Amino acid sequence: MTTLSLAKATLGHGQCPVLREVDAAFAPGEFVALVGPNGAGKSTLLSALAGLNPPIAGTVMLDDQPVAAIPSADRARRIAYMPPDERAVWPVPARTIAALGRMPHRKPLERLAAEDEAVIDAALARTGVSHLAHRRFDTLSSGERARVLLARTLATGAGVLLLDEPTASLDPRHQLGLMEVLAGEAASGKLVVIAAHALDLVARYCSRVLLIDNGRVATDGSPADALCEANLETVFAIKAPGGARPTGWSPL
Repeated sequence: MTTLSLAKATLGHGQCPVLREVDAAFAPGEFVALVGPNGAGKSTLLSALAGLNPPIAGTVMLDDQPVAAIPSADRARRIAYMPPDERAVWPVPARTIAALGRMPHRKPLERLAAEDEAVIDAALARTGVSHLAHRRFDTLSSGERARVLLARTLATGAGVLLLDEPTASLDPRHQLGLMEVLAGEAASGKLVVIAAHALDLVARYCSRVLLIDNGRVATDGSPADALCEANLETVFAIKAPGGARPTGWSPL
């Protein structure tokens, strides 16, 4: 069983720590949210899990290998990473963007096989953008581009999906649709980890929450435990009315 884990991992930029001594292990079938204030280190943690940002100290492992030491092509087949608010403005068809997800499976300049084409079509359909396949990517709205980029992520077929603020540019209907897709990926046995600010969606869909504050993982547990009223007050300085499920927060 593939696992992604951190042990005493200090993460940051260069030698400037953002997160210290993170211990966590993630298994297939989990839908995990990284939650915390702006600048807490959610994106830093995701990029370390993707192998893009080696730890300053400690380890980040995919099974028994340091993630950053895995050859990039192999890593790209096993871990799909969707960065935050990717400002891509390429003047190419949206389907060409989604097809980039198959690159780790092909040799350089090798044409896509029929199997690849089927995977791309399925990914576009799952994210509701099949009708945009032949539209130029740079003419799409930010929400449409986000859904095409999600299709690219799904098209990799990777067992680990890491997504940084995937719902940020989406309207409410498409936020729900995206979370349904990711929940389905987790239910199929994939590991899904997202950085998120939409606590209502996290509470509704995710199976586990890492609440990050002051450079450390403050809580690692179920949404009900991690997003309890006391934690919301401590980390976000907001209050959930009546201690209910965290929707409709108000400032303290």
